[in-house]
Amino acid sequence: MPWSRIFSGIIAIALALGMIVLGGWYFTFGFCVIVYLGLLEYFQLVQVKGIAPAAKITIVVSLLLLFTSAVSPTLTDALFPLAGTFICFYLLFQPKMASIADIASSILGLLYGGYLPSYWVRLRVGWVEVSALPADAVASATNLPLKGYWPTSWTDLGALPEALTATLLAFCCIWAADIGAYFFGKFFGRTRLSHISPKKTVEGAIFGLLGSIAVATAGAWYLHWPTWQLSGIILGTLVGIASLLGDLTESMMKRDAGVKDSGQLIPGHGGMLDRTDSYVFTGPLVYYFVTLLMPLFDKFL
Repeated sequence: MPWSRIFSGIIAIALALGMIVLGGWYFTFGFCVIVYLGLLEYFQLVQVKGIAPAAKITIVVSLLLLFTSAVSPTLTDALFPLAGTFICFYLLFQPKMASIADIASSILGLLYGGYLPSYWVRLRVGWVEVSALPADAVASATNLPLKGYWPTSWTDLGALPEALTATLLAFCCIWAADIGAYFFGKFFGRTRLSHISPKKTVEGAIFGLLGSIAVATAGAWYLHWPTWQLSGIILGTLVGIASLLGDLTESMMKRDAGVKDSGQLIPGHGGMLDRTDSYVFTGPLVYYFVTLLMPLFDKFL
């Protein structure tokens, strides 16, 4: 593995950990930067195909969805169809008549680059804002300006705010899946997984999934989640499969556009989309697993 890839990967993980721990508007602003850069690369891929999407307005409303997610997740669900309607009206009144591809690529950008990533902000930030926790518990989860947080002690990770530990565990599962699939596939992979991404192998995908399950199960045990064996296996499976599908989806878009990488922003990794594609589809699954499924485990199992 090139040293540039290792070094930039370490920096990316360090920045991600800082965002996750701080939470609040620190996490939200950081995610806005990631989404902004990712959407720029997405629309560059789209424009290579000769399509003319509503790039600027889509980026603006996508960032608005992220800001809203930090305050009221349910309001984000209401804004999403309104934002899509606004984009269509914008394209409708352009001097040049928009094509189906222009509209479709704009709405896909809103979904792929705005709405789906907003679930990470909901999980780390919005969940605290709308939770039924007592006032003192909410205050302890936001002990910095801009609703940020910094642990008073690192000796017991289980004592950290639940929004922080859930987000951190989900990110660790993605990292375990990516790293496991990369190394195991590189040295032991023999069977091609898909023609979309020739370097990906079945062996690497399986090992990445197992890595995600192992990390999720260990985390569920450490955090004393109810029925930690079952909850860890389910979370690890969801994250492992969704992260792989996100990777393949971005590879499909790059292949259709005829480019190797979505950009050259991150040395050794390519563009922002190349580094964050595994997170797009995992956010909603993790959010609803924690907010809907976990309470059922606690109640019925």
